[in-house]
Amino acid sequence: MIREFIREIVEIDSPSGYTDNAINHLKNKFLKMGYSVFKTNKGALIVAPRENVEFMVSVHVDTLGGMVRSVKSDGSLKIAQIGGYPNSSFEGEYVRVLARNGKTFTGTYLISNPSTHVNREVSKTERSTENMFIRLDEEVKSGQQTKDLGIEAGDYVFFDARFQLTESGFVKSRFLDDKACVSILMDILANDAETVSKHNVGFFFSNFEEVGHGAAHGIPSSVKELLVADMGVVGEGVEGDEFSVSICPKDSTGPYDYSLTGELIYTAKRIGIPHKIDLFPYYGSDGSAALSAGHDLRVALIGPGVSASHGVERTHVKGLNATKNLILEYIKSR
Repeated sequence: MIREFIREIVEIDSPSGYTDNAINHLKNKFLKMGYSVFKTNKGALIVAPRENVEFMVSVHVDTLGGMVRSVKSDGSLKIAQIGGYPNSSFEGEYVRVLARNGKTFTGTYLISNPSTHVNREVSKTERSTENMFIRLDEEVKSGQQTKDLGIEAGDYVFFDARFQLTESGFVKSRFLDDKACVSILMDILANDAETVSKHNVGFFFSNFEEVGHGAAHGIPSSVKELLVADMGVVGEGVEGDEFSVSICPKDSTGPYDYSLTGELIYTAKRIGIPHKIDLFPYYGSDGSAALSAGHDLRVALIGPGVSASHGVERTHVKGLNATKNLILEYIKSR
């Protein structure tokens, strides 16, 4: 079920700053389930089974994306990144450009002069945003023709998610950061409502995490403790894998709460939940944003291991279930 929820939510484009469609989808879904929900002024979503909850689990709905920076003289587009990602991973990806007039145009994100038959140095070209462009699927040969379509600076660029499930249990998709954890909470709220209703825990769906200020505002003042569910890191030099929940005592912003992190580690060991204890060297979370903004919170960070983060991401149903089970144990203890 979690995997199907991932399919459902990754199909809704939601780069930072353009999250209303995804947030409203979740809002309507949770309302139909009978939950009390409301949106913050900044557009985040809070689901709370009761007033003045003291404990909260947070995930973020916003993803990476792009924005039209300029229209080139040949009618193609230059973009600015929303969030940070390697252009080499997104090169060749299909995109959609949303113009302010409501029309959507398709295209492809490419390196400048991409044909190997005319550019023998194409493989050596640095994959920087400055050297990338969008080739529109429209008959345009000038900047003015593109502008006549309604496309201009500030228009959003959405990258295709390329969601796939494998028979071996892998989930392959862009934006598993953090729609994997969004889907875990969707599954908990849909299928574990009785557990949720008995405990003093709310849920925060932030919408500006990828640009650093998602949970800087919007956490209710009654909340004393925040469990952040975000992707776990997989790669050289770290312990995480796609089949476990990562428990992170420290990322690049500093250590998280020692006792709360220890409680999660102890719980995972006691229950037998597959887990890795791991430090994330180049990583910040909504917990970091909340603490930096001055919230008086105890914060811990967990999440399913995600391979190739901010690129062609992949995780496994075992890691998703391990994360769900640890979140459920946390809820039951509050």
